[in-house]
Amino acid sequence: MNIIKSVDDISSFLQSVSSTNPHPRLVRWNNSSHVCTILNVDDSCIRDPIRSGFGGILRNHSSTHLSSFSGFTNSSKDILFAKLKAIYQGLNLAISLGVEELACYSDSLLAVNLINGDTSQFHIYAVLIQNIKDILGSRNFSLQHSLREGNQCADFMAKLGASTDVELTIHSSPPEDLLPLLRTDKLGASFFFFSVAVFSFSLFTFVTKKKKDELRDHSINFVIIIC
Repeated sequence: MNIIKSVDDISSFLQSVSSTNPHPRLVRWNNSSHVCTILNVDDSCIRDPIRSGFGGILRNHSSTHLSSFSGFTNSSKDILFAKLKAIYQGLNLAISLGVEELACYSDSLLAVNLINGDTSQFHIYAVLIQNIKDILGSRNFSLQHSLREGNQCADFMAKLGASTDVELTIHSSPPEDLLPLLRTDKLGASFFFFSVAVFSFSLFTFVTKKKKDELRDHSINFVIIIC
């Protein structure tokens, strides 16, 4: 029947896709295994009306907390501004602590590309971007992209920032609710990440009852993310 044929076609399609990209990526904090001070930064946008915030955490390469920060972007609700502000504040915090070598991770590919690439002088955040470039260019600091799954501690700090009205708070000790995430990172936990394509489709199934056969439409949704 047509329904059975459709199911067979979908199954064949999924098998062909999974055979092309069979392996998911393993993601963890400090995914590049740097042995210097690590800075993870993130932004957050919550509630209605929109409130945007930023945050980050400085650790040594063993995931020991050195300092962390959170803030509320009162002057702008643009999430890109929060992304850039997180990087800028994190780098300045590292400087104030006397950090000499630093690897900064952000899960915003847009922000990372704007900073590491050539940015127009007419960009709305050209001054902030250039300030970040100047810091990176004058010190042994680097900036790279991280997948969200490896940036969970920074995500926590960013949400904390967005939930307050304080423009910048420096945390010499980690907030209590951050401790479980720190322990997870310290253990070297890795997360599977499936990327590239997301397919969603519905299958129709036959449902047979004991006394009477019926054909009913049942929507079964599958979301498949393939690396």
